[in-house]
Amino acid sequence: MSNLSDIGFPVRGEQDVNDVIMKVLENVREIPCPRGSYYKFADASGAAIYLQANASQELIGFNPHFEGKSRRAVSLTEAIEKESSELDGAFHAWANPQNENYETGDYPFVFDVPDFRTHNNLNFPQNCEVQLTAFASSEFGIFKSEQDYDESQESEIKFAAKSFVPSGLFNLDADKSQPPLAFGVFTGEIKEFELKTNQLTGEKFYWFLVETLGGEIDVVADPKLVTVEPNIGGYLHGQFWLSGRLINEAEARA
Repeated sequence: MSNLSDIGFPVRGEQDVNDVIMKVLENVREIPCPRGSYYKFADASGAAIYLQANASQELIGFNPHFEGKSRRAVSLTEAIEKESSELDGAFHAWANPQNENYETGDYPFVFDVPDFRTHNNLNFPQNCEVQLTAFASSEFGIFKSEQDYDESQESEIKFAAKSFVPSGLFNLDADKSQPPLAFGVFTGEIKEFELKTNQLTGEKFYWFLVETLGGEIDVVADPKLVTVEPNIGGYLHGQFWLSGRLINEAEARA
């Protein structure tokens, strides 16, 4: 299981990843940006892949995303560049900012951005709206009710039924030279869900619209992770990789 399998691209090794890239290359749209271009594949299911090409049009990387329904207010406070690729990047943000006080809100967190270099002219800090997708990992569970979730917690430290822990910020304590990571541990209420089909591969994946602390979030998961039949009003909990897009600018390029 991987971030790719969470949106219907099952991969088991490097060759499978290469096969996915070759498939999506047949139906992509170029998004020019400083230092190169993104080549976006968008599936009818909402699954998306952003291939990266440098100024010489050499493929240098890619990132998956899912274009969902979630909308949440954030305050962007910093852009984070990455060594993995010159077209990779993330934003540090505050969830649900309070008025014009840009560095207060429910919590700080980091999310990766699949079209990061298209936002080179942003001024910080600034409030905006984002569509945020959480990709499920092996630490994932679904519960029929808030009571079921509460009763499942056996450790001394318990999470609220709507909670968000920006776990990607914790690595700063261990090594301040490392940038923060786009990971979060959260619990939230399932408002909508669907077993979707990736139209390119024919593979299934789950999508959830979840209400958690700080606002809505889209969640995608490999069906192998979903061991309990989901229900509206149920809850899910897990550790997730976070990928987000800025709404206004994203719609302008759609």
